[in-house]
Amino acid sequence: MSRFVNEAYRNAAARNGSRLYPLGRAEKLIKEFGRVFGTHLGHLASGGHFEADGLLITGQSGSGKTTEIRSLIKGFNEDEVALPNGKSARFAECSLKGISTWKDLGQSSAKAIGYPINPKARLSQGQIWDVVIREAKLAGVVGIHFDEVQHMFRGKNDEAILALLDSFKGLMKNHDWPLMLIFSGVPELDGYIKREPQVYSRLTTLPFDDIEPETDRHIVHEIVGSYGHVSDLEIVTDLMTLDFLDRLITAGAYRWGLVIKLVKLATAAAQDAGSSQLTRDHFVDVWVNKTRVSRVATPFLHSGYDTMYRKENPFILAFTE
Repeated sequence: MSRFVNEAYRNAAARNGSRLYPLGRAEKLIKEFGRVFGTHLGHLASGGHFEADGLLITGQSGSGKTTEIRSLIKGFNEDEVALPNGKSARFAECSLKGISTWKDLGQSSAKAIGYPINPKARLSQGQIWDVVIREAKLAGVVGIHFDEVQHMFRGKNDEAILALLDSFKGLMKNHDWPLMLIFSGVPELDGYIKREPQVYSRLTTLPFDDIEPETDRHIVHEIVGSYGHVSDLEIVTDLMTLDFLDRLITAGAYRWGLVIKLVKLATAAAQDAGSSQLTRDHFVDVWVNKTRVSRVATPFLHSGYDTMYRKENPFILAFTE
């Protein structure tokens, strides 16, 4: 094995990297997706004109929304649901980080469905979207997940924002092949999309809420136990205490995705150390490696952790004068 490969971390990533803890929100997401797609499939079978619906999923960075959506889309694409035209239904994914203009949006959408457009191509806005619709229909693409959508709107005036929203509206209302759209991003995205009622009214909103310690501690406890068990690690009694669970929730900024990430890294750290147990020290090791703060200043050991580490600034000390 190469000296540049840490086997413990490689094995941990291979074992847990794509493993999702089954949170209740995942079932709700699948249920709402199934309702929207079932309606979409029925409209396609009827042969009449219709406008597509979609989903709007919001949550803080690190809430795990992108991971959940990608898992759903992966499962959907693997199911190969038959469409009336004989194609297998497929959903495409497109990240909008770094995307700023309608042309960027159109080219990224075309690439997501498997038909990249030459950046030098002299195509109008209408022509680019015609390509997207044509190729989506030929490929059996019934919808597109647009991730990090808020990046497109930030810093733009109302006219530019409405022009971008109009592009999304055109995809959902296309007469030949309307597309289901899934939008995901931070909570501010809801406000941007509300500016176009014809888009917003066709979306089911699903906020991915933060962890509520009083009601969710038992789930966090189960997450620690689940990933520890899969990694063949004994969970020491200390990790079952309210003190540790509240510290872990605070360390993860009350966000499910960050808490799960910390647990995965701690199990890898335990195995890298050759331990048969998962202990608080392994969480401290992860934090020190990530932030370079002293061990006593980590949220897992410091007495004032709840004021030093705040929800709005993950992994950053919040010292005040």
